[in-house]
Amino acid sequence: MSEEEGRTLSFFERFLTIWVALCIGIGILLSQIIPDISVAINALQIGGISIPIGICLFLMMYPAMLNLQVSELKKLGKNPKPIILTIISNWLIAPFVGLLVARIFLQGYEELIVAVILLSSSPCTAMVLVWGWMAKGNQEQNVVNTSLNTITIIFGYVPMVGLLTGIQNIPVDWILLLLSTFIFIGLPLLLGVISKRLLISSKGEDWFNNTYKPIVGKVSIVALLTTLVILFSMSGKSLIDNPDLLVIVTVPLLVGFAIVVGYNILITRLAKLKYREAIITVIIGSSSHFEIAIATAIAMYGIGSMAALGTTMGLFWEVPIMLSIVYLGRYLRKKKFWKT
Repeated sequence: MSEEEGRTLSFFERFLTIWVALCIGIGILLSQIIPDISVAINALQIGGISIPIGICLFLMMYPAMLNLQVSELKKLGKNPKPIILTIISNWLIAPFVGLLVARIFLQGYEELIVAVILLSSSPCTAMVLVWGWMAKGNQEQNVVNTSLNTITIIFGYVPMVGLLTGIQNIPVDWILLLLSTFIFIGLPLLLGVISKRLLISSKGEDWFNNTYKPIVGKVSIVALLTTLVILFSMSGKSLIDNPDLLVIVTVPLLVGFAIVVGYNILITRLAKLKYREAIITVIIGSSSHFEIAIATAIAMYGIGSMAALGTTMGLFWEVPIMLSIVYLGRYLRKKKFWKT
């Protein structure tokens, strides 16, 4: 049994949506109890980048990059159809669906439009391993796809965000976009590859997979929740004054999810995939890398920006939606929707 096939959801992963909601509440409460907290946090920065947020975002990204398995990419030719369908969904369907729903529902909210674009342009590389295991999908395909996404996101993320914001006539700071991509994707990937190689050679692969990765995974979740507390402590006042903003950005996110999930379910049926390959295609093709989206939004617009809050709502809905896909997949399997 492989590492991911033997995984179970941790306590934090199982109730991640609840922790996210709790941290949002704590952040908003802090903004009211300590009104000057945003000034204090803003003072801790270098070159416009918040030091505490920068550390947290790096700790969020690094564990995801440990999932890269270059050796698995040799298996791309073994069963290419589901891989190709996933790439099409990640890089052609999801980003343009995100742009479409943002244009329909978010006219006049430029930063929220960018938030939806950032989320829809970032295919997931981490949590999908858990969802795939829960759905009893093809984990070999899952590992190949996530490894491929880790590489393609480095080259495809910035051009895709630039293209979609350009279509929408939204100016973006290309230097900040490239810098945030390097700091929060390139650097964690480089350190992930190096540390993985060194640790496996010195401690062994079993220790790396069963001891080191679970530890840094917990650190990643703590860093994520800390980021949310800081983010909402700086934006609490504006949210209390404008509570409709979270609802406004939630509508296009949920509509976009519904369209992309529906597309992936239909296309895997038309392509006559078997269940184990189809469910992985649906899961990876429908998910987003919210850590990268949040990091980029903060780097480009600031901690307390509407863009940062918008990407956070992507995180809020990601977990329940992915769980719903898992259970929907199991139901469709019983109904023999896909080949068995």
